[in-house]
Amino acid sequence: MPLVHEIGAMADRGTVLAVLELLWVLGVTAWMLLERRSPTATIAWILALSVIPVLGIPVYLFLGPRRLQRKKVRLALARRGRDTWLRAWEAEAEGEPAGRQQLMRLATRLAGMPPETALALSIHADGDGCLDALEKAIGEARNHVHLEYYIFRADRAGTRIRDALAERARAGVQVRLLVDAVGSASLGSRFLAPLRSAGGEVARFNPGPWRRLRRPLPNFRTHRKIAVCDGLVGFTGGMNVSDDQSRSAAGRRAWRDTHLRIEGAAVHGLQLTFLEDWAFATGRGDRAPSLQMLLPYFPQAPRGSHRVQIVASGPDQDVHAIEAFYFAAITGARERVWITTPYFVPDESLVAALRSAALRGVDVRLILPHRTDSRLVDAAGSTYHDALLDAGARIFFYEPSMIHAKTGLFDRDLAVVGTANLDNRSLRLNFEVVAAIYGGPAVEELAALFERDLAHCRPRARREARGPLGRRLLASAARLLAPQL
Repeated sequence: MPLVHEIGAMADRGTVLAVLELLWVLGVTAWMLLERRSPTATIAWILALSVIPVLGIPVYLFLGPRRLQRKKVRLALARRGRDTWLRAWEAEAEGEPAGRQQLMRLATRLAGMPPETALALSIHADGDGCLDALEKAIGEARNHVHLEYYIFRADRAGTRIRDALAERARAGVQVRLLVDAVGSASLGSRFLAPLRSAGGEVARFNPGPWRRLRRPLPNFRTHRKIAVCDGLVGFTGGMNVSDDQSRSAAGRRAWRDTHLRIEGAAVHGLQLTFLEDWAFATGRGDRAPSLQMLLPYFPQAPRGSHRVQIVASGPDQDVHAIEAFYFAAITGARERVWITTPYFVPDESLVAALRSAALRGVDVRLILPHRTDSRLVDAAGSTYHDALLDAGARIFFYEPSMIHAKTGLFDRDLAVVGTANLDNRSLRLNFEVVAAIYGGPAVEELAALFERDLAHCRPRARREARGPLGRRLLASAARLLAPQL
């Protein structure tokens, strides 16, 4: 009899556990369905959380691409002036080629910022030269300086820019520095003290309730690199404020990167993006500032000959503007698609767009690093290469150092320079910004720069030796993590 009772008790416990497991799976399924992710990501997370009951919750909270619920600032300038702004652009766009009009309209509707003109555009492919230009622009500022960077380090480059900011703050210029809480986690109070004592303001983007943890959550970061001086000069691109891109500091190991300097009204998009991020980071996003408060940040500028559109995106948007813009540019290309990106882990839609373009006879070329700072990213990215090569695309590995540039060239009249990599983290999980340049000498200069980089690349051969089984298993397993890389 005791044995019978023991078996019965075990059966009861098994039934209870089975019921609890069923309830857990049903709850997880409902939770993931309400998140409205892609079918692949939804199924993957349901399976993962079902296998790891309860303990899977902190894993999901740490890695899962949850939607960032933030109060999106609707600045008074955008609210009250948007209709006039858009009507003026619609009138100007009538003379543009149809394909260009469609891209402009797409970006305007998704990101809310129409193209504007620039008096001058400068391409910086050298880190030291870019730092020189940034320091000069800061030194010439008379009203305000706004900087937003994912990485701002307390090294030679960081000290140089900090001191330039402090000098302007002492001169009475409004100085604001916004850094990401993860990317600039090592930036301490002692280093920032000279800037703060001079009157400059410093904020950290999205530190969250986990700020005391050693490793804050990796998602929802501002990966943007923005500098705006007096609302008339702006910078964006791949370069952070660090010695990584400085040949004078890092020597031959210096990263190859690309940055863009904009002068004129086209800076407005960068300004609007910074002000929204600043309001969020400082807790001032509950109510929009008055139009009178904003006008000094958006001075009128003479009409320029260059047409530039700022496209910003982030995890607080329902539609991912930069991803949609890249997809439209690739699918609309008829001659060339030349892309440089340090981290290449695209989703299926971008892979399909690149393959389709190559199969149509478009000249599709990708410049990627020979090796990045993440073996997992390298492994996952490699699994996409053969399919692209089979379609006729060409892949090149940049060998002298790490290439960190994020640029795109589409036909002869569109170039993109910005902060976004072609991976899920940039396109969906982080806050990014790019500048789309419609025609002109800057597009030709970026094309020449691309060809110059090709001279330092090794082409990826079709069906290269696949390596040992362990390496292939690692690559295939890493691809499963592509949505988080």
